[in-house]
Amino acid sequence: MNTFNCLICHDEVLYENESKERVCSFCKETYESAIVCKNGHYVCDVCHSSDAYTVITNYCLKTNGINPLEMAFNLMKHPSIKMHGPEHHYLVPAVLCTAFLNKINEKEKLKTLLDECQKRAKNILGGFCGFYGACGAGVGCGIYTSLIQESGPINKEERGLCNLMTSKALKNISKYGGPRCCKRDSFSAIETAIDFTKEYLNIELDKITNLQCAFYHLNKECLNRKCKFYSVFI
Repeated sequence: MNTFNCLICHDEVLYENESKERVCSFCKETYESAIVCKNGHYVCDVCHSSDAYTVITNYCLKTNGINPLEMAFNLMKHPSIKMHGPEHHYLVPAVLCTAFLNKINEKEKLKTLLDECQKRAKNILGGFCGFYGACGAGVGCGIYTSLIQESGPINKEERGLCNLMTSKALKNISKYGGPRCCKRDSFSAIETAIDFTKEYLNIELDKITNLQCAFYHLNKECLNRKCKFYSVFI
């Protein structure tokens, strides 16, 4: 992962003579700092050293975005979010819940949803995709649908939609076969959830139509041109 350069654009980090007010690209808080990258990006010390779950939560609480793919892509640049790992099981439903609540102007519910989202996501073990036949990114879409509908095991229509959402996400993930790629599977799951949200919940979230992965060089099992998100030009 990127260790020395900017966490956002990977360009050179500059150390200026004077401190200025900088807005952190992750948590959106303002700090005085003389450190900034060539393109103006700044990441505060707290975000720079936070664990993956904290970074995801803080980012989601601060953003007003309605594009969950863009959110996921930005978060994946943080060094705490590895190429592969169970943090993606939280990342997927977290950005989806955030975009949904921002879209319907109910941001005040987000902290509660994210707390529950994280609890549920942590029950999805690493390697779930290969050992249990249900990729955590796909199950994360079910968590998202359950949370925004306030659904549980005894609900009728809501329970059905949760399982339908998960099945659609897993179907699209399964088309690639293997080996695993948490980035590819997360992008595919979020794309599926955006389409599902529009079709079944009548809420339209923003979507990147030609998302190009910037992480393939970190994945020794990358499918390269067999993956729709692969691009050698990034």
